[in-house]
Amino acid sequence: MGEPELPAAGRPQPRRAAADEGRQGGRLRRAARRSAMPLLAAATGALPVLVFPTVGWWWFAYVCLVPLLLVLRAAPTGRRAAKLGWYGGIGFLIGVMSWLIPTLSVFIVILAALLGLFWGPWGWLVWRTLHGRPDAWRALAAVVLVPSGWMVIETIRSWQYLGGPWGLLGASQYQQHPALVLASVGGVWLDSLFIVAVNTAVVVLIGTWGRSFVAYGTLAALVAVTAAVCAWAPQPRLTGATTSIGVVQPGGSANEADRTARGEKLTLGLAPLRPDLVVWGESSLDYDLTTNPGLTGQLAVVSRQVGADLLVNVDAARPGTGPDGGGIYKSSVLVGPNGLTGQRYDKIRLVPFGEYIPLRPVLGWIADFSKAAGVDRRRGKAPVVMTVPEPGGRTLRIGPLICFESAFPDMSRELVRLGAQVVVVQSSTSTFQDTAAPEQHASLAALRAAESGRSVVQATLTGVSVAYGPTGHRIGRMLGTDDRGTTVYTVPLATGTTLYVRWGNWVPTLCCLLVALTALCWSLLAWKRRRDTAATA
Repeated sequence: MGEPELPAAGRPQPRRAAADEGRQGGRLRRAARRSAMPLLAAATGALPVLVFPTVGWWWFAYVCLVPLLLVLRAAPTGRRAAKLGWYGGIGFLIGVMSWLIPTLSVFIVILAALLGLFWGPWGWLVWRTLHGRPDAWRALAAVVLVPSGWMVIETIRSWQYLGGPWGLLGASQYQQHPALVLASVGGVWLDSLFIVAVNTAVVVLIGTWGRSFVAYGTLAALVAVTAAVCAWAPQPRLTGATTSIGVVQPGGSANEADRTARGEKLTLGLAPLRPDLVVWGESSLDYDLTTNPGLTGQLAVVSRQVGADLLVNVDAARPGTGPDGGGIYKSSVLVGPNGLTGQRYDKIRLVPFGEYIPLRPVLGWIADFSKAAGVDRRRGKAPVVMTVPEPGGRTLRIGPLICFESAFPDMSRELVRLGAQVVVVQSSTSTFQDTAAPEQHASLAALRAAESGRSVVQATLTGVSVAYGPTGHRIGRMLGTDDRGTTVYTVPLATGTTLYVRWGNWVPTLCCLLVALTALCWSLLAWKRRRDTAATA
């Protein structure tokens, strides 16, 4: 006897079941893609870490943003692209600031998440100009606006209270002559703008299957303009005179007296070389010299025996009350054969969450989980140019910077405008000794030299100590993090001013104005479309 026939509603529906399974599988795949895209954006955002020391793939800078740009342009909506831009920014910051991980541990993720918000609008901008297959006008807008938008990010996060200009893309080119010439024209900012423009043009080529004349034209124009600038840009004029600066790198020590004794012994070893100036690293002394005549007398004796002034660095409490006294300062102090010369520079730009904690009454607990200073350092008021006597009755004018300050292009520029013939950086990266920080920090001196048209000498406690000439090319041997000892750099003196010294931060200023004007125009167009739609409804 056969089975009863099922009604139509109860019969198996293999096609419908397969379709349901297909739709469910599609939803699962889309969900998997949605969850994977943030990780992909963060991973591609971190790729620029490869262009900085210690990896140092400088050439990779010109395509390092291409994967992230492709992720952003493939987003389904502008809002989604903004979110992916935020993830890309997190990856970028964790990558270039990875040397902070041993100090901040998990808090680096929180810091990156906050600063990474600046990449959100940039992600939308990338999608707006590059999604789909951009026509000629959109392609042209992309190669102008995407690099300008990146410059807005670099400008905002370079504010000293947000951490300062570390990891600027242009800084990766510190060994390339064309990039150093560009820096003399527009600072490290012009190098960053050039790099992002090349990355954007490559993405336009990919998005148009290699048929975009705008992208080809942009790449050709970038090369041609760079060549023209390198041939035309005025460079500092070497006077033929030189000065010799001895650098003392004693190595780290928890015992201040031992560190001072080693510094004195190493300095005395420079006596046969007769340098014009001897420079010690940051925080080389833990005592205020105005209240410690014994230590000041020791240094004066060393100065007499070597035949040169000593530029030491003091990290100590200073007596006094009121706005000009009291508290702990980091100071460059010049000591001569007769003791203190009266020339001192107090550090102006302090490291947030390092040398001070913003809103300490609220955020002071961070000191318990990091190596932030237990007591906030006080800020200096103005840059200082010091006068150092040289043989034959001549004088040398030096502009001191302290560690973190060498990351700021405007600080060395201001010292040159005040008459500095040589910029001297006193640094200590001993906290980050086994990370990429010492080499990355030392590389910044090359950019500062090229921008300012003056030699830059960096002296550190534990490395890297280095010197660069007025065009940004390295002079003499570098003292690495494994070195302990001294070296003397004979650096050339130059006159004249670079275009960057004359014009300042014109590149980020123009980029910010361009992005702001574009945002205003787009907002007005969107408002007009909404008004017209409402009028016709």
